[in-house]
Amino acid sequence: MPTYEYECKTCGYYYEKNQTMSENPDTQCPQCGGLVKRLISGGTGVIFKGSGFYVTDSKKTNPASGPAKKCETTSTSNASCSCCSAAKETA
Repeated sequence: MPTYEYECKTCGYYYEKNQTMSENPDTQCPQCGGLVKRLISGGTGVIFKGSGFYVTDSKKTNPASGPAKKCETTSTSNASCSCCSAAKETA
């Protein structure tokens, strides 16, 4: 249920009232009986609920593509090494 803010045009009395959206707005001041105007509210902050709002939730890792293997040979340009030759083919 939203909270609406009102201010009296006559006496300046300020108050807040919880009302349903379908309920008619107040027109009379509860203190002096003068006319009131409903103020435009700044609203509330946005609250995200559920998954998918964090970096870790939104990124799906592909289980088929594991971490890159490090070349185990001392020379990174060894043509006989399977990891070095595979890296050359994809580049």
